[in-house]
Amino acid sequence: MNDAPSSPDSFCDTEHTFQLHLPWPVPAFSDADEHVPELDPAFRFMPDVTKAILMGFTHNRRVYLHGPHGSGKSSHIEQVAARLNWPCIRINLDGHITRADLIGRDMVVIRDGKQVTEFVPGILVWALERPVAIVFDEYDAGRPDVMFVIQRLLESHGRLTLLDQNRVITPHPAFRLFATANTAGQGDATGLYAGTQALNQAQMDRWHVVSELGYMPPEQEQEILKARLPDLETTTVERMVTFAGLTRQAFQQGDLSSLLSLRTLVSWGENITLIDDTEEALRLAFVNRCDDTERPLVGELYQRCFDAELLQGTAHVSGIY
Repeated sequence: MNDAPSSPDSFCDTEHTFQLHLPWPVPAFSDADEHVPELDPAFRFMPDVTKAILMGFTHNRRVYLHGPHGSGKSSHIEQVAARLNWPCIRINLDGHITRADLIGRDMVVIRDGKQVTEFVPGILVWALERPVAIVFDEYDAGRPDVMFVIQRLLESHGRLTLLDQNRVITPHPAFRLFATANTAGQGDATGLYAGTQALNQAQMDRWHVVSELGYMPPEQEQEILKARLPDLETTTVERMVTFAGLTRQAFQQGDLSSLLSLRTLVSWGENITLIDDTEEALRLAFVNRCDDTERPLVGELYQRCFDAELLQGTAHVSGIY
């Protein structure tokens, strides 16, 4: 990042880039560095979510984005960052991420041929001092000791105190903080997201912007599939998206325990291009992880959309059309 500007030095035309008219200019970097996400030209933005993310980049608001898996939460942040040339790093808060990983630790290093102990900063300390946007993925699965490290930073100008170093770090003016999660911080009542937990409400209160992202409208999902997989026939794409919508409706009604996400839709389409078999491609992408008792229903929904058998047996569930 040595050759990149240390602060935004240009502005983004949001009407052209995001089809959004905003009452304030959105800063951007004129040049990209190695930490700027790769731009996906096939990506489609949801206006309300995109506006919330742009508030985060423009006004240094802390943005918490939640919604079902595979709906494009992290991708939305990354693709906004890609179009702003804003360096962006994702950190998955799994059970192995510790306070030391974020803050740093004393380590033995070799200096002038001698072993010496020195403090090696963690990823959070590194990012705080640079024009970088950090995205904490799976935020509602983070360990309590890690979450309290982050809590102080949730203030707009939150400083980080390194007790071992007798040092207080003031965030870089272009440092930004985002989080994505499957829940709104109240815990998971569906059983889909094992490992998530209810978040400290004092911490949730510090997020300036909370936005929810569901699955995209069918038209946008079709556009994404067509853009990413141009070899797929239009009729096939339309039927795939219709099938996905029916499975989600069945999930909402409690008839299915597995959810077919946009990510799974893309995987299904990619499998079709590889093996040229729509039914087998669906089995590999989705059906094989469904409960055995639910597969007849999946087969019925597939037959409605593709007029072809997928599985032996059927299960009639009223109200799914």
